Amino acid sequence: MKIAVTGAFSYSGKYITRRLLERGEDVITLTNHPDRPDPFGGKVKAFPLDFSKEDELVQSLHGVEVLVNTYWVRFDKGHNTQPKAVENTRVLVNAAVRAGVKRIVHISITNPSADSHLPYFWGKAANEKAVTASGLSYAILRPTVLFGKEDILINNIAWLLRRFPLFGLPGDGSYRLSPVYVDDMAELAVEAIYKREDYIWDAVGPDEFTFKEMVELIGETIGKKPPLIPFPPRLALLAAQFLSLFVNDVMLTPEEVDGLMANLLISKESPRCKTSLKDWLREHRETVGKEYASELLRHY
Repeated sequence: MKIAVTGAFSYSGKYITRRLLERGEDVITLTNHPDRPDPFGGKVKAFPLDFSKEDELVQSLHGVEVLVNTYWVRFDKGHNTQPKAVENTRVLVNAAVRAGVKRIVHISITNPSADSHLPYFWGKAANEKAVTASGLSYAILRPTVLFGKEDILINNIAWLLRRFPLFGLPGDGSYRLSPVYVDDMAELAVEAIYKREDYIWDAVGPDEFTFKEMVELIGETIGKKPPLIPFPPRLALLAAQFLSLFVNDVMLTPEEVDGLMANLLISKESPRCKTSLKDWLREHRETVGKEYASELLRHY
């Protein structure tokens, strides 16, 4: 089967692609970063993910049976905004329809809502609508916070715990989240390729923590336990923005704080993924947080 994966050289797309290659599938990728190191030794042909050239996207998708879409932007930067990402997703879905793609496996987020005041969550809802209205067979997966070797949030919490004498919690840290291992989510995505029915599933792991409990777990596992100090949310955000100047990155955004504190990163569904963050941290305690993980370096 010929399968297209957006961002196969990046994060979640890389795990999905690895599993597909192990199955012997013919995988291509649509990417904004064709010069990024190829982890697959030339086995995956790369095409531009240029939303301004829909006809070229159609041509790149010619002969593809299933499109796995991981495309999104975490925060606005220049013309690369979340509302623009919604427009771009519509272009991509339309190109898939025109190219004769039979099924879309789309990666979304837990608790998207067209009524949300947060662009991340209403944008994800708009993307889901583009997929479900396309007329194509579809599966939509809604992960929460991904963790893995290349993740941003868990790694950078560990990085802060290793380097600073205290850790500032936005608010009291009582809001909850259910992290999911990126390769578990990739397994769900690959299984979805071979199904025929339309469905929307949450993709969450077996753990549910308060944010404070998760930070404590990370600290205990890596042997760094500075005091966790509750900060007013906007003060914690200001501190993160100040630190961002020194690492040349966007460490935390206002809507990420709002989404966390609104408990949008948990699920009412039973967990479909099996890897515990506690077990994964124990296995990677010597390396997690040793280096800062930059979102800007990854995507810009």
